[in-house]
Amino acid sequence: MARRERTRHLIELGGLVQKAGLVDLADDDRATLYGAMLDCAARVRGDDAGTVLALWKRRGKRAFDAEAEGSAVDE
Repeated sequence: MARRERTRHLIELGGLVQKAGLVDLADDDRATLYGAMLDCAARVRGDDAGTVLALWKRRGKRAFDAEAEGSAVDE
């Protein structure tokens, strides 16, 4: 059961990468995507971690809300 839940969780995370447009922007290059994610993680570990996470959370919530309403969000 735990393995199935983990698999579902990983699939959902992959869906977010796709939904954010990163797959197309990186031309489906996994090294580029991984590098981008490492860069994001390093930024969060920096001095402005709380600010960065709060910004990302607001943007994500707006995007989810816009999607639920059927409109697009420009970032």
